[in-house]
Parts: sequence; structure tokens; C-alpha cells
Amino acid sequence: QVQLVESGGGSVQPGGSLRLSCATSGRILSFRSMGWYRQVPGKQRELVAVIAPNGITQYSDSVKGRFTISQNKARNAVYLQMDSLKPEDTAVYYCNGRIQSDFWGQGTQVTVSS
Repeated sequence: QVQLVESGGGSVQPGGSLRLSCATSGRILSFRSMGWYRQVPGKQRELVAVIAPNGITQYSDSVKGRFTISQNKARNAVYLQMDSLKPEDTAVYYCNGRIQSDFWGQGTQVTVSS
């Protein structure tokens, strides 16, 4: 069973930075893609960023230019560097790994508030 474990969430003021980490129990090269999603109460989970094994990335328009997704194949880990954070970035962030189905981490809370 594949397991994904997120870490690095917390509270930060607007304009600040956070770095999320996702450790996997499997080899990230086994995944078709890995990514980060976020969800706020009452809304659907939305894509934030995704990365393919070859390093190709995709971002939602709302985070483009502020967030950076990266991977460390040796450590089977994926990261999300979040800069210039805004209050609207407040959400629970989930790590996702996709093979033939989706695997999810437990989520980590990110709160951006003054």
C-alpha cells in the first residue's frame, strides 16, 4: 500500500513563505505524476501544482510565479515551495500520487493571516 506523508504546514503572515514536503513509501518514478492539491471547507479540492517523472510541471493560474514544485528522486520526496503567500492560499494542502489510481496524504494545514 502506497503511503504519502506531508509535513511543513503552519501559519504565516501575508507575503511570507512555507515549504511543504511529501514523503512517499514507494519510488516516485513509479508514479505517473505527483502533485499538490488544496481544499477549503465547502469547496472542491483543487489542483495547485503537478510534476511528472521527467520534471515537467504544471501550475494553477492562482499560484503561478509564486509556488514551485520539485522532486528528489533519491529521497522519493516531492516539495512545494510557497512564496509571496496570500490569505486566499489558506487551505489544507494534500500530496497526491497517481499511478492507475490516486493516492493521497492526510493533509497539512496552511494558514496565511496577519
